[in-house]
Amino acid sequence: MAKQWTGRGGKHILKMIRMKHTKKKSLLIKLFVVGLGLGTLGLFCLMGLFIYIASGLPPVREINSQRVEESTKIYDREGKVLLYEIHGNQKRTVIPFTEIPDSIKQATISIEDSDFYKNPAFDWKGILRAIWVDVTRGGALQGGSTITQQLAKNTFLTPERTIIRKLKELVLAWRLEQYYSKDEILDLYLNRVPYGSNAYGIESASQLYFGKSARDLDLNESAMLAALTKAPTYYSPWGNNLKKLIDRKNAVLERMNELGFITEDQAATAQKKELGIAPQSAAGIRAPHFVIYVQDYLNRKYGSAYVQRAGLRVVTSLDWEMQQMAEDAIKTGVKRNSELYGGKNAALVAMDPKTGQVLALVGSADYFDSENEGNFNVAVQGLRQPGSAFKPFAYMTAFEKGFTPDTLLWDVETEFNTTIDEPEKSYKPANFDETFRGPITMKDALAQSINIPAVKTLYLAGAVNTIRNAEKFGLTTLGDRDRFGLTLVLGGGEVKLIELVNAYGVFAAEGMKNDISPVLKVSDKNGVILEEYTSSAKRVIDPQYPRLINDILSDPDLRAPLFTSNLPLTQVRGYQIALKTGTTNNYVDAWSMGYTPSLVAGIWVGNNHREPLQKKGGSILASIPIWHDFFSKAVKKYEPETFNKPEPISADLPILRGEMPPSEPHNILYYLGRLDDSQFKNWEDGVLEWLKTNVFDASRFAAKGDETSLSGGQINIDIVSPKNGEMINGQIMVAANIKSIAPLDKIYLLFNSVVVDQRIDGLTNEYTYQASVSPSPLNPQNLLEIQVTDKSGLQAKQNLILFH
Repeated sequence: MAKQWTGRGGKHILKMIRMKHTKKKSLLIKLFVVGLGLGTLGLFCLMGLFIYIASGLPPVREINSQRVEESTKIYDREGKVLLYEIHGNQKRTVIPFTEIPDSIKQATISIEDSDFYKNPAFDWKGILRAIWVDVTRGGALQGGSTITQQLAKNTFLTPERTIIRKLKELVLAWRLEQYYSKDEILDLYLNRVPYGSNAYGIESASQLYFGKSARDLDLNESAMLAALTKAPTYYSPWGNNLKKLIDRKNAVLERMNELGFITEDQAATAQKKELGIAPQSAAGIRAPHFVIYVQDYLNRKYGSAYVQRAGLRVVTSLDWEMQQMAEDAIKTGVKRNSELYGGKNAALVAMDPKTGQVLALVGSADYFDSENEGNFNVAVQGLRQPGSAFKPFAYMTAFEKGFTPDTLLWDVETEFNTTIDEPEKSYKPANFDETFRGPITMKDALAQSINIPAVKTLYLAGAVNTIRNAEKFGLTTLGDRDRFGLTLVLGGGEVKLIELVNAYGVFAAEGMKNDISPVLKVSDKNGVILEEYTSSAKRVIDPQYPRLINDILSDPDLRAPLFTSNLPLTQVRGYQIALKTGTTNNYVDAWSMGYTPSLVAGIWVGNNHREPLQKKGGSILASIPIWHDFFSKAVKKYEPETFNKPEPISADLPILRGEMPPSEPHNILYYLGRLDDSQFKNWEDGVLEWLKTNVFDASRFAAKGDETSLSGGQINIDIVSPKNGEMINGQIMVAANIKSIAPLDKIYLLFNSVVVDQRIDGLTNEYTYQASVSPSPLNPQNLLEIQVTDKSGLQAKQNLILFH
C-alpha cells in the first residue's frame, strides 16, 4: 500500500490532503480571530455599557444623607394615640434599627431573601431563573430580587421593568454591599419599603394597620406586614383578598419555622391568632375636625410644604378618652334629635379653664357625611347666635357697675322703642314661656333665663361695656358695634362655639383668661423642640364679678323653675356645676354651656343649612341631654372642686338689696333717680299696666334694715363644720361660731331652703352653734345655710354646698 502513494498519482493525492488541512486550519484561525474580536468588542461594549450605566447612578454612600420625606404625626396629649399623619406622596416615620422587633426582621428575611446574610448583593441563580421564566413566557424582565436589590430599586430607580433598569439595580446593589453592612441595609430597607396606602417604612405601616408603634408588634402582626410587601395593593387587609393575605402570612410563619427563627408551636399559635386590623377610616384619621384645626394652625405657622415632609411630631392637647366620650354623646344625641326635632347636627368643645387647652372637639355629627356638609367645623368656623348663653356677660357688667344679684327688676311686658313716631321700630321681647312674673331679682332672672329683665340689665350695664367685657373674655366676632342694640343680650351677635367655651372658662377661672391652646409641643424629626405650651394666663377682670356669676349659675335651686323635671340633667353627683343654656329665635340654634373650676364644655345643636328645630326643640330638650351625657362622664376624670364664694356685698339703695316699698312700686329707674331717662316712661308704663291685673307678695321685698346679702357687717358667721364641698350620706353635724355687736335674736338652719333647726332662747352676742340634723331628701347638690338676726334687726347669712 505504501508504494501506491509513492507514485505520481499518490503524491498528488497527498498534496490535495495537505491543502485541505491547511484550509481548515486557516478557517479555524480566522474564526478564532473573528470570535476573539467579537468577544473583545462585546466585552468592551459590556464594559462601556457598565461604565455608561454606572456613571449615571448616584453614589450609594449618600443614601443616609439623602433627604427622606417623613410625614408629620399628630398625637393626643399623652403622645401615644396617633390621630393623623400629614404627608405628601409618602407617609413615613423612621424608627431606629435597634427598636425594630426581631420578629419583623426575621419575617421579612424569611419571605423576601432567606439567604440575605449569606448571599452577595444579588442572587445569580435567582436572576437566571427569572430570565428563563421571562424568556419562555414572554414579557418584561421581573423577579429575582434580593433585599439589597429592592432597596436599590426603591431608593434610586423608577418602577419600570426593563433590562437597563435591571442592570442599574445590580450595579447599585453591588455598590450598597460594598459600602454598608447587612444590618445597615436591612435597616434602610425596613424604613423605606412601601406597605400600601402611602405608608412607607415599618413604623408607618404598623400605625396604619394596627394603630400602634412597630416596637409593639407581635409575631403574627410582623408576619402579616412582611407578607404585604410583595403586592401591597393586592394583599391590602381592607381589600377583597384578605384570605389570600392570611394565607401568605401563614406561609411566612411556616418559612420562619423552616429557617429556625421560631418553633413549630410558635408558628401554629400565631397562625391561629386573630389579627386586630384597624378599621380603614380609623386608621386614616381620628378626631377629624380637631386634627384639621391643628393642621391649619401648623400650615399657617410653618408652611404646608414643610409640614408635609418635615417629619414633625406634634403632641396636641386632646384627651383621647374624653374625645371618645364627646363623639359618642354627639352621635347618640343627634340620632335622637333627628328623630324628635329634625336636628341633624351638633358640635361640642371641652377645655381646661385653667390652661385654655382643648380637651375634646367635635365639629359636626359626622365628618364624612358630605350630604349634610359634615366636614364643616361648626365648633371652630361656624358663626351662630348664642341666644341666652350671652346673658352672663351683661349681668357681670351690671355687677361691675354696682348692681347686685339681689337687685330688683320688673318682668313685665315692656316696649323698648323710644321713638314714638316710628311704631315700626317697636321692640317688645317675650319670655320663652310667654308669661310675666312681676318683680324679680337679677340672680333669679339670670338663672331662669328670663328675657325682659335681661334686656333691662343690658341697658343698665351698657351694650358697649358688655361687648368690651365679652371681648376681654375672648369673643372676637362682635367688632361691628353698630349692628347691635338691646337684642344683643338675647343672642343677637354671632359667636364661635370654641370662643364661647373659652369665655365661659374665664368665668370658671375667676377672670383669668387663657389663649385657646390645641398644641402642647412640636418637635422636628431630630427631637429639637420648635414650640411648647406655656401659660398665657392674664387677669381681665376683678375676680369678684365672675364669682358672682358662678354663684348664681351653680345654684340648682335658682335654676330649678326653668328646668323643672330636667333639673337632674344639670347636675352630677359630687360636683358643683355652673350651667347656662340658650335658644335663638325660631329654634334655629340650641346651646348648653356648663363648667366646674376644672372643666368647661359647650354644646351647639341645630342644622348646617339653618333649618329650625321642630316641636320647640330648644336647649332644654335638644342640647342639655347631650351635654349631660358627655359632662357626667368627663368630669369624673377630676377631683370635685367648689367655686369660691364672692366677697360680701353692701348696697346703700334698698332696690339693690332686693327691697321695694309695697306702697309705691316703681321700675328700677325711679329708685335710681333717673326719671329723665329715655326708657323711664316705657318701663314705668309696663309696671303700671301689669299691676292692673296682677298682685305680688310685697312681704318678699319688705325692708330688712341694713341687711347684707352675704355674711358681713356687724354679724360674723364662721361655719366650722361641715366644710364647703363635703360629701354627706345622712346625718350632718353642724357647728358655727357666731358673733355680733348686739345680742342675737334668732338663728335658723336651712337645708335646701327648708328650715331644719332654729334657736331663739338663750342667745348672746357670742354664740357657739351646734346641731345634728338628718334632712331628707338629699339631692346630688345641696345648699346648707345659717341665717342670723340680732336684737337690732340686723340680719346676715352664710351658706355652703354639700354633695350627696
